[in-house]
Amino acid sequence: MVADDHLSVLKGYGTYGIVGAVVVAVLIPAFLATVFGGKKKGKQRGVPVEVGGEAGYAMRNARETELIEVPQKGATTMAALFEQSCKKYSHNRFLGTRKFIGREFVTASDGRKFEKVHMGEYEWQSYGEVFDRACNFASGLIKLGHNVDTRAAIFSETRAEWLIAFQGFFRQNITVVTIYASLGEDALIHSLNETQVSTLICDSKQLKKLAAITSSLNTIQNVIYFEDEGSSDTSVTGSMGDLKVASFSEVEKLGKESPVPPSLPSKNGIAVIMYTSGSTGLPKGVMITHGNILATTAAVMTVVPSLGSADVYLAYLPLAHVFELAAESVMLAAGCSIGYGSALTLTDTSNKVKKGTKGDATMLQPTIMTAVPAILDRVRDGVLKKVNEKGGFAKNLFNLGFRRRLAAVEGSWFGAWGLESMLWDVVVFKKIRSLLGGRIRFMLCGGAPLSGDSQRFINICMGAPIGQGYGLTETFAGATFSEWDDTTVGRVGPPLPCGYIKLVSWKEGGYLPSDKPMPRGEIVVGGYSVTAGYFKNQEKTDEVFKVDEKGMRWFYTGDIGMFHPDGCLEIIDRKKDIVKLQHGEYISLGKVEAALASSNYVDNVMAYADPSHNYCVALIVPASQALEKWAHEAEVKFNDFAELCEKAETVSEVQQSLSKVAKASKLDKFELPAKIKLVTEPWTPESGLVTAAMKIKREQIKAKFKNELNKLYA
Repeated sequence: MVADDHLSVLKGYGTYGIVGAVVVAVLIPAFLATVFGGKKKGKQRGVPVEVGGEAGYAMRNARETELIEVPQKGATTMAALFEQSCKKYSHNRFLGTRKFIGREFVTASDGRKFEKVHMGEYEWQSYGEVFDRACNFASGLIKLGHNVDTRAAIFSETRAEWLIAFQGFFRQNITVVTIYASLGEDALIHSLNETQVSTLICDSKQLKKLAAITSSLNTIQNVIYFEDEGSSDTSVTGSMGDLKVASFSEVEKLGKESPVPPSLPSKNGIAVIMYTSGSTGLPKGVMITHGNILATTAAVMTVVPSLGSADVYLAYLPLAHVFELAAESVMLAAGCSIGYGSALTLTDTSNKVKKGTKGDATMLQPTIMTAVPAILDRVRDGVLKKVNEKGGFAKNLFNLGFRRRLAAVEGSWFGAWGLESMLWDVVVFKKIRSLLGGRIRFMLCGGAPLSGDSQRFINICMGAPIGQGYGLTETFAGATFSEWDDTTVGRVGPPLPCGYIKLVSWKEGGYLPSDKPMPRGEIVVGGYSVTAGYFKNQEKTDEVFKVDEKGMRWFYTGDIGMFHPDGCLEIIDRKKDIVKLQHGEYISLGKVEAALASSNYVDNVMAYADPSHNYCVALIVPASQALEKWAHEAEVKFNDFAELCEKAETVSEVQQSLSKVAKASKLDKFELPAKIKLVTEPWTPESGLVTAAMKIKREQIKAKFKNELNKLYA
């Protein structure tokens, strides 16, 4: 697809036209760069600062001398910010949802059935309309019988009504418990019972799951479900026992007919109890104040250039995850339009998109997007696959364009000269950008580390900077964020202007703030985004949250960082991922996994080290397309993918690939897994083996594959 379009564009130029364009657009800037060139001078993005608490090396953002707390005057709570934005942008588009047209099921060659949906144009609600709906919902809650002194929970996929309900709760000063839609039964029961939720909101498709656990829920009194056009199944509502069940629209109608005066929250009140995705054990509920949300919102607004009501944001990540909730809070504050989609309908070729119809990005044409690395890796792999399949002239042209753009980003400013830029846009990159709508001007990436290769690839092919951020639920995503004009990769930027970043000694791992040439240590975040601790878990709260002599609150992340001379942070390790091998070497499992993930054969990976041995091993989820392509070329016979993964020559091929990427990443010999096991089933949030942000759940994977790991050490 991509390569075909390169060729169709080129046919209009003719051979001499192409040669002439390349000479003018490539050779002249190259000559100018040689004569006048030189790298752009770097700027200082973070500056050292003296702070309280444990001794260490601390930084603040270079652009702000004082920490910022609120995005605009008077907006000290989410309720106040919501009301201000809705009045300021009352007639502007706010929330958009695609019209449902139809659904069908396609049977694959192996007999499995796959759902395909046909979605139409986006239908929009204005800021004013959304404000009215939130107020109506808030009043309806009270009329339904919700006790304002109790909590409410949202257990749903991302959608417009999620945000409307969220803001509606704040109109009555109700604390919201957010729960992943993919959460298993045990964790769901734990979350609802621990927070003593009395009203639960869910998708209509979650009603069946809820009905199965009703007897285990201690405090739920009301269930409100979102209606789903074309797929609502509310037949189980009769099996909810004594619970009061109502649709979202029924609650809105109740409130519209009988308005209730608002009861607004305070800055330090708990807005959200957000349950972490639980990479180890049961999830913990993080208590997030209104002030925490506003601090991160205000800080990120200073990073995204010229953010305003002309921008369109594509929302598809889980709103129960801090990254997406923070991003949508920023868009709300800036008056942007938010169009909802899903990871399964994101592009024209996404799994659930009916053939011949359009994905969310094509229909919405967003200017701003968030992404987790797994999504960007898929975009990169998809583009490269198409280019490699075409081969020949189209592949060479793509590679030339990519190299020239790379030189522009990393070298002289002449490399970004306008004529050459326009040529590569027309000939190579325009069609690639159309995959995400063609108008992306800025991307926010978080949730997990993004590889330098993927970051560069998206920068160049999409023509947009990626702001790679670092933060945690415990800091409401607010810690560091790379700035739009920073062209480096592998770093997560300077501290956001709502807080400080401090590196403190971790002597056991050998990381010290006094390290030369760059300070290293455990990352500690201080400032207005640092949350109030864990719900009903004072012991764990006291372990990782500290208040210094000046009243500043700090969170100890467990991650290891390193400051660059310009004040930007690089994540280099994690304390929990460090294992000491039999002969005394320390191995960082996260570091090993990040290196191995760059192999074309690897879809997912977990490294494992037994301290009683002197080597590590790894579980590999192979990339099926790449591995099957190799098998066909190598004439390796197999009946199915599982059989292919068991073959000795397959394991050997993957092992050789891992050796190459390990060498390129400069891993030590003992860091390269001595043995690997190929596992064929993908790791998904539904399987419980990765989080909603696609980070591996190490303990769960170790438990599931205990026998396989033991055999690798046998």
